[in-house]
Amino acid sequence: MKFNPEKCSIRDQRMKPFIDPDEIWNHIINTIPTRDRVREVIAKSLDKQRLTLEETAVLINATDPDLVEEIKQGARTLKEKVYGNRIVLFAPLYVGNKCTNNCQYCGYRVTNKKVMRSTLDDEQLVREVEALEENGQKRLILVYGEHPEYSPEFIAHTVQVVYGVRKGPGEIRRVNINAAPLDIDGFRTVKDSGIGTYQVFQETYHPETYARYHLGGVKRNFDWRLTSLDRAQEAGLDDVGIGALFGLYDWRYEVLGLVRHTNHLEACYNVGPHTISFPRIQNASALNISNQYMVSDDDFIKLVAILRLAVPYTGMILTAREPALVRREVMRFGVSQIDGGTKIEIGSYTASTHDQDLDREQFQINDTRSLNEIIDELLEQGYLPSFCTACYRLGRTGEHFMEFSVPGFIKRFCSPNAILTLAEYLVDYAPESTQIKGWEVVEKNITELEGERAGFTLELRTRIERIKNGERDLYF
Repeated sequence: MKFNPEKCSIRDQRMKPFIDPDEIWNHIINTIPTRDRVREVIAKSLDKQRLTLEETAVLINATDPDLVEEIKQGARTLKEKVYGNRIVLFAPLYVGNKCTNNCQYCGYRVTNKKVMRSTLDDEQLVREVEALEENGQKRLILVYGEHPEYSPEFIAHTVQVVYGVRKGPGEIRRVNINAAPLDIDGFRTVKDSGIGTYQVFQETYHPETYARYHLGGVKRNFDWRLTSLDRAQEAGLDDVGIGALFGLYDWRYEVLGLVRHTNHLEACYNVGPHTISFPRIQNASALNISNQYMVSDDDFIKLVAILRLAVPYTGMILTAREPALVRREVMRFGVSQIDGGTKIEIGSYTASTHDQDLDREQFQINDTRSLNEIIDELLEQGYLPSFCTACYRLGRTGEHFMEFSVPGFIKRFCSPNAILTLAEYLVDYAPESTQIKGWEVVEKNITELEGERAGFTLELRTRIERIKNGERDLYF
């Protein structure tokens, strides 16, 4: 393997731990963010080049309010360049909350006796998926505790059950996974079920802090978790998602940890993570953590903007952990995916009523709006809501995705496909008030495409008419 110092360090070896806290802290402590240097780094990112650890530290250490505003504006500009105005929508579906781990920030930890443990059987899973389809969802992430019952075979089975559910015009076209790290054979089994992204969040990249908050179960092993997505790559599963739980340790360190993880995957496998998540600690049943590293709203916005600049082509996921006002603000600076209509209690999508109960949920959800309420607001703000799954189904993942996305060609697929999936939602699920806003957004986006791709939009308009006449699942 040839090592490029701009991308990685000599420690990058397949299946080997790669985090060095001293390396990360050295960048934080010794990097000086002059005005000219900050602007150089922003310019490099706007040229769609991924940043090094040192360059990311320049942005982290910039505290002058004017420079922070330049960082945020740079992130906003980059998002528009790479992703346009699209926001991809999905929903989480908790399949089982049994867990052998003892994570001090999680309501599902094994020592919390208040939690009612349950796992959806096939019939219950079908009903949950039907309820999600009736609201217009097309993309799900299935969530599992870390427990022997949730084997690779079990996960693969539930994926196939989900794909088999049809309710009216509804169907789930892409299932992503958030579950425990697996061995290589386990990742192969799950991959063969047809999943999209497999998420494993390191939670914190600081080994001492990791040990403090993970007191039992397999998850105690920092290195096993850290190298989990190497094993996924070795299994041929090249679409992976990483994340850190902000509030466990210094946010500056965690941002560099995420960038270091990205560097490692690119150095060893020539493809970075498909998505990065950056949830903040929220209230949970039996929560037992220090408040020392809680992240303020201002720092949260800044760290999201820095991540956007550091990894221009990586999808960034903002979840309903955050309240609507925060989501509305943060989305402007680099977010590409959000969840909507989120419920995280086992079986909650089919419940006739749903009041949040921390003894039944992993953590507190702070944006409880329905999917349509979120879509309605996105339309009002000029975003293009998308349920697109075309890249997964046409093999545009991993290195193939990078071939399309890094030169910027992905916009020619994503915007038209977003329009087509929005058209489906408007025809099948949206109330009249949302339809009016939605068709205005569709027309505006088609008009903008006409300026870039003369002639192409005729086919796009033809496909929209086919959708209005009953056809579904049309994509480029």
